[in-house]
Amino acid sequence: MQAFGCDVAALNTVQFSNHTGYRQFKGTYTTAQQITEIWKGLEDSHIDDYHMILSGYLPDASSVGALGHIAKSLKNKSTIDQEKVFWILDPVLGDNGKCYVDQDVIPVYKSLLRFADMLLPNQFEAETLSGVKITDMETLKEAISTLHDQYHIPHILVTSVDFSSGIDSTSFCAVGSTKTSDNRPRPFRIKIPLIKCTFVGTGDMLAALMLVFFRKAVCDTAGLSDTPHWCSDDKVKSTDLPLAKAAEKSLAGINDVLHATKLIYDVEMESYYQKVGGIEAAHANETSRAQHQLAKSKAAEVRLVRNIPRLKSPTVNFTAEML
Repeated sequence: MQAFGCDVAALNTVQFSNHTGYRQFKGTYTTAQQITEIWKGLEDSHIDDYHMILSGYLPDASSVGALGHIAKSLKNKSTIDQEKVFWILDPVLGDNGKCYVDQDVIPVYKSLLRFADMLLPNQFEAETLSGVKITDMETLKEAISTLHDQYHIPHILVTSVDFSSGIDSTSFCAVGSTKTSDNRPRPFRIKIPLIKCTFVGTGDMLAALMLVFFRKAVCDTAGLSDTPHWCSDDKVKSTDLPLAKAAEKSLAGINDVLHATKLIYDVEMESYYQKVGGIEAAHANETSRAQHQLAKSKAAEVRLVRNIPRLKSPTVNFTAEML
């Protein structure tokens, strides 16, 4: 976001040596009390005039509650100052059918959904929060409709959808919608080819890019930034929504960066296999398998900084389709 010119006040919810894809790390979680104290310091110093909130991983239910307090405080302040604070919520709960937070986190997130302007769940999180079992595109649209109708969430982008159970999958898709004035969905789909490599942090990158590109798309549309929750007129079709345009650019930029990263990954892993005596040697025993995992995680580190130009001017090969 800073590379795009945004002034960002970052509140770290963890302080880790490395990402968890390495399967080992050192560091600490930021407690709910610490989150609240940091926010109080910003308030006391009058550094609380923000236009947008972007939230991601939080360690437990109490820290999600602390986030909710901050978001509601900013939104209440915005009604007084006549400035609209826009909250993009990435409800990090789990993925691939598995929950990796405590169960008590889920109801706290549900209690905050009605305050969010944009929700960025993956398929598992959309299913968990909507209560709709997602097995195909129709049930996914039902889940999105439920989130619009029950929680009045204006904008939803389900960030990774794959109904193939990972078997010979060559692509995945993102499915989004901006609700109409009577809470009906306007769904669209963007299909993206799958890169055969495990990357970590792409969800965070997508959330940050969606903030940048969505805000730009809104500002480029006359009068839209003055409407509640930046919702387009009901006459705007799904593929012309700012949400769809932002998703196209965000996903294209990420795809470009991941392709560049994959080229480096292949070179580094080939070098690693030569060093250890081949792929079979890398799997010879428990110790070698652990070292192999560390090598793969390091080689797959997303080359973000050196590829900022790709994010700013992506090659948009994936366009939204109306559902």
